[in-house]
Amino acid sequence: MIYFYGRVSSKDQNLARQLEAANAYHNVDEIFVDKQSGKDFNRDDYQKMKEILQSGDEVVVHALDRLGRNKDGIKEELA
Repeated sequence: MIYFYGRVSSKDQNLARQLEAANAYHNVDEIFVDKQSGKDFNRDDYQKMKEILQSGDEVVVHALDRLGRNKDGIKEELA
């Protein structure tokens, strides 16, 4: 399965650019988005996505900083 994850930091920010990228990426099975800070990984849709991920699945993001705002935290999460 291929999942797309998008995130903006606040409710008034727009996800359009990220969703366009998701639609341009072929074969995305499901899209997850959060409108929350990237200070940690306690985000509703991100956690839902993690719960269903299986070995061999692919997660696509528009930019790595959409996963979070702390480089070390992102590296730890990916490991």
